[in-house]
Amino acid sequence: MEFKIKLFSELNTIELYQILQLRSEVFVVEQDCVYQDIDFKDQKALHVFGFKNDKVVAYTRIFKPGDYFENASIGRVVVAEKERKFGYGHEIMKASISAIKNNFKVDEITISAQKYLKKFYETHQFKQVGEEYLEDGIPHIRMDKD
Repeated sequence: MEFKIKLFSELNTIELYQILQLRSEVFVVEQDCVYQDIDFKDQKALHVFGFKNDKVVAYTRIFKPGDYFENASIGRVVVAEKERKFGYGHEIMKASISAIKNNFKVDEITISAQKYLKKFYETHQFKQVGEEYLEDGIPHIRMDKD
């Protein structure tokens, strides 16, 4: 898989369309969650996305410290359902953690993780902080990486 990292203003229309389509496909349709995905935070984020056969199949958006949480953060972690068996979730997380180190020069990262993915994020050295909470009707936990 080929990874790209771009500012919002650097995304071309095809990349943006594919990113938004993937986020909608997974977060709205697959997870049956009606929420406002277009939240005006994309303009502040760096977008990390993986291509396979000219199609975006894995994506995150990352934020510098203070833009979302006190620490740098990773959000909208998503892999197309048909592509999950290839380990692309781990690849996009590694690429995102690396992008934070390279672009923001920090190691501390905070995420708001869907609770059922706790073990997945623990494999990337994230640890739960605090209690479970609901975000858009889905159980989440805060997780930090030092």
